[in-house]
Amino acid sequence: QVPLVESGGGLVQAGGSLRLSCAASGRTFSSYGMGWFRQAPGKEREFVAAIRWSVGSTYYADSVKGRFTISGDGPRNAVYLQMNLLTPVDTAVYYCAADLKAASILEFAAAYDPWGQGTQVTVVS
Repeated sequence: QVPLVESGGGLVQAGGSLRLSCAASGRTFSSYGMGWFRQAPGKEREFVAAIRWSVGSTYYADSVKGRFTISGDGPRNAVYLQMNLLTPVDTAVYYCAADLKAASILEFAAAYDPWGQGTQVTVVS
């Protein structure tokens, strides 16, 4: 059973918006925060955004600052990603993940486990 389940992906025109959701499924765990990553065809998985529950701090990749907003519910291990002003460059599979070890560098994918199965976001011009 996949511990995290994403939803909300789809096809959208450039300039449009999507809201991704991610929630824990079945397995119970306590996280320090959660993050969103994305992977485009032929490219490595890259950091998008993260949230740390204890202080409510949010972190963003430079490429999405001002356009994407991460939010969530720590006790429920649920995280959301509001994506505005989408461009074709944002096309990728988006993954959510949980930080169970209080990672010091939130941009590293290796700091996160478990992961969701991913949801496809396609932006057309």
